[in-house]
Amino acid sequence: MASGMMMTTTRALAPVAARSASRGVRAAVRAGPSRGFAPSLGARRSVYCKAVEAPVNPTELKPPANLHGFELVREDYVAEYDSKVFFFRHAKTGAEVMSLSNDDENKCFGVTLRTPPANSTGIPHILEHSVLCGSRKYPIKEPFVELIKGSLNTFLNAMTYPDRTCYPVASCNLQDFRNLVDVYLDAVFHPRCVDNEKTFQQEGWHYELDSPDQEMTFKGVVYNEMKGVYSSPDSVLAREAQQALFPDNTYGVDSGGDPTVIPQLTFAEFRDFHGKFYHPSNSRMWFYGDDDVEERLKILDSFLSEFDRKEIDSTIATQKYFTEPKRVVASYVAGEGEEADKSFVQVNWLLNDGPFDTETALAVGFLDNLLLGSPAAPLRMALEESGLGEAIVGYGLEDELRQPTFAIGLKGVAKEDIPKVESLITETIAKIAEEGFTQAAIDSSVNSIEFAMRENNTGRFPRGLSLMLRSLSAWLYEGDPVEILRFEEPLAKLKARMAKEDVFTPLIKKMLIDNTHKVTIELNPDKELGKVQDDEEKAKVAAYRAGLSPEEIEKVVADTEELKRLQETPDSPEALACIPALDITDIPKEAKSIPTDVSTVGATTMLTHDIFTNDILYAEHLMDLHAVPMDLMPLVPLWCRAMQRMGTSKRSFVDFDQLMGATTGGFSLSPFTSSIRGSDDVSAYLVLRGKSTSAQAGQLHDLMAEMMLQAKLDDKEIFKQLVLESRASMESRVQSGGHSVAAGRLDAMDSVAGYVGEQLGGLAQLEYLKTLAKRIDTDWDGVVADLEKIRAAVVSRAGSVTNLTADAKTLDATAGAVQSFLDALPAEGTGAATEAWSKDLVLPPVNELITVPTQVNYVGKGANLYKSGYELHGSAYVINKLLGTTWLWDRVRVSGGAYGGFSDFDSHSGMFSYLSYRDPNLLKTIANYDGTVEFLKDISLDKDELTKAIVGTMGDLDSYQLPDAKGYTALMRHLLKVKDEERQQRREEVLATTEKDFKKFGEVLEATRAPEARVCAVVSPDAAKAAMKERPDLDFKVTSVM
Repeated sequence: MASGMMMTTTRALAPVAARSASRGVRAAVRAGPSRGFAPSLGARRSVYCKAVEAPVNPTELKPPANLHGFELVREDYVAEYDSKVFFFRHAKTGAEVMSLSNDDENKCFGVTLRTPPANSTGIPHILEHSVLCGSRKYPIKEPFVELIKGSLNTFLNAMTYPDRTCYPVASCNLQDFRNLVDVYLDAVFHPRCVDNEKTFQQEGWHYELDSPDQEMTFKGVVYNEMKGVYSSPDSVLAREAQQALFPDNTYGVDSGGDPTVIPQLTFAEFRDFHGKFYHPSNSRMWFYGDDDVEERLKILDSFLSEFDRKEIDSTIATQKYFTEPKRVVASYVAGEGEEADKSFVQVNWLLNDGPFDTETALAVGFLDNLLLGSPAAPLRMALEESGLGEAIVGYGLEDELRQPTFAIGLKGVAKEDIPKVESLITETIAKIAEEGFTQAAIDSSVNSIEFAMRENNTGRFPRGLSLMLRSLSAWLYEGDPVEILRFEEPLAKLKARMAKEDVFTPLIKKMLIDNTHKVTIELNPDKELGKVQDDEEKAKVAAYRAGLSPEEIEKVVADTEELKRLQETPDSPEALACIPALDITDIPKEAKSIPTDVSTVGATTMLTHDIFTNDILYAEHLMDLHAVPMDLMPLVPLWCRAMQRMGTSKRSFVDFDQLMGATTGGFSLSPFTSSIRGSDDVSAYLVLRGKSTSAQAGQLHDLMAEMMLQAKLDDKEIFKQLVLESRASMESRVQSGGHSVAAGRLDAMDSVAGYVGEQLGGLAQLEYLKTLAKRIDTDWDGVVADLEKIRAAVVSRAGSVTNLTADAKTLDATAGAVQSFLDALPAEGTGAATEAWSKDLVLPPVNELITVPTQVNYVGKGANLYKSGYELHGSAYVINKLLGTTWLWDRVRVSGGAYGGFSDFDSHSGMFSYLSYRDPNLLKTIANYDGTVEFLKDISLDKDELTKAIVGTMGDLDSYQLPDAKGYTALMRHLLKVKDEERQQRREEVLATTEKDFKKFGEVLEATRAPEARVCAVVSPDAAKAAMKERPDLDFKVTSVM
């Protein structure tokens, strides 16, 4: 995963929240609810079978009597998270352990090693992938995948940072948690990859040649992953910024790997890197949750005791300050469209010679929030309203590495305007330093930060891992791993300082204005660069091939064949039996329900959920999107943004935004659509979602009503900027997340809900934005009229739904505020659409190739199973999960070299889709999709494999949720007409799944290779030409986007 300046790569599709959730102040303000990917993993035989622990009372907890080879270095208590902390050091190896005990059932573990690379061959990244491909205790091809198949985990992944590698797991089930810990520890300290060059070739790179008369290529999972990363201009910008700021230490190279350099890595260097850094003496381990502390130590010592202490120099060197600013001019691969004339410019600063102390870190975090944390923040506002670019780049404060940095800039800038952007940044910062921040801005920032810190809402990302990442940002650099977790006392001190003195002007002057360690990155489009890169890659391979004898070429062919044979040969049932796992008897037979009371309040359907939320009210108010005329539907996302960006008739945008920040937890406005199984109806709503403390619920709802009824919509310059930002975001998504774009197109060819979703957020939305950007200049009055038509049509009580999540006391205390909001809405919309959406409202069904500048492909294929006669059965969930960890994983990812390959079954619409991510192939991947049918028809599953698949599916169905997510999930079930009785039926069908169900589903999937099935892929122009030439029978339609 690449994010901001810091390039972080992961073994699987990782939670987007992983990085932001660790960042204290900045994360608290900006992270928001996350929807990260959390694979559900499984196991079979229990390693540690103690399944129930006594309730934890952190304040009374004492250190274990038996420390199992560890020394207790420190005992503490972190009140902010009601956690008892023991800091241990292993006497024999020096391994350090942070042990946090509390009442959180979502138990977390992580082992982190400092792994500073010396070059950009990607050793840490390739090793992160490879150590999970078999170990001493678990000598099978991929224990990681076996865990994905069948555990109840709430998180399982691995992450490569510029200077460290993390291996975190989490689960609410104690037995499952200890199974995961056992497999991960064995993988890290005893991997088979250091003695198995084939794993290095598979995950890293190798020469591939299927026969002597074919073209030789580079292939490898990480190699192709990083080609995808380097196809994204935003990622190129991040890399250039990091390497320019840190030319003299490990941050000056790419730990993820540069595709032009990865093939220089040898197996010997790979093996030596593990031997140097993957040792307990270089490790920092983390436990969090309600499991037993002594058992934690016992588990660790069973692995660590066979090692001796080793002196390892993994220190991250400090980058010395520049004496004068620098400038870097670089290029990115551009297409033939409008973006071919768009540049990026970003200004970057190194802020300190090491991590900040706690109080300074908090102050700089506040400063970051004041400058950029909301649309009303002055630096952000100046750039967004300048008209000089399309969207902000840079991330502000980055404080996870040894030395913190700050960056800000714009993308979509005309080359002649680059100096203007630089001047604007400099002048705006100087003006802020001179004038200071208003008290209203400071109050808004303080409340936003306090609310988010105390709410501690990390979404689907486990809270314990969020704290681990935060702790590591000090711990890794000889800092205090405990103090960085506290915020109450430092916050009180900072607030006292702010009341007496100007805290922020000195920081701005020191870190930004007078700071000579400043780098400006100018990134310009180059339409020829893609061809140059492709030619250089081919030339390297050709030069290597030219130096080979016929016998050596035959050996490359044989090696390719042998690697594929190994990749496609499954482990035996006897070998797989080594992986620890749960049994079906460990799974509750009854589906969990969410407390829900449904009532009618006037024209509004009211859902309430009595769940403890610590005095916070979570509120969703939904208005019927069917009221919007279909010709205006593509304008709805921009209307939502405009409603939140231009102020109201009562107050300016800045005043409104600051009042919202000072008194609430914030609110948002967005559309939602979905098919409803068994019905031609489409669930389509405008969702107004907010939160506040009980005491501020009145203010929350007053501001919501003010925005919905009185928001201004007539600021032409602001609206145009919103359009340009949205367009830039969509273009980036097509280029770096093409699988989601392809999936949306397939849905739009199949269903009305898919069609509407495509208008709201797919490729159709991007095309609409391009037209809208021009219309603003020629028909602004018409645009404003359309915006007002949307408000008049959709803002009403008719068909509305309100969803409230809080405990009974809070629900009672806030009922008046909610009622006042509802009473303020018009009873009916004006100009609302009256005709039902036609069932024929779909895109024409075609095989489509969407072309963009890219070095990799995103390949989709799908069909609607319900239309071919399939009736939903719970076994489909099990089968879909198993496909992603067997056939598709092996053929598309392992053998094919894609970063990801998976399937998705939308049980509401019936759409079954295959998708790949950062894929070097196109037609081969489609052939592998079609091969799924035979795979299922011929499948042979022993009891253990079937059990794993069922257990893993139950982990998905019973995923861990925080209170707000539970309330929202109940809302979705209500909207999509999913009753608890049906959920119980599906659960029983999942638990009763048999091998026969898999074979029957193979027959069902014939629909995905029937003539009615459709292909949609995001590819390069050259890949599209090759595919059309090789498969004219598919009659591809080419859509050029960039």
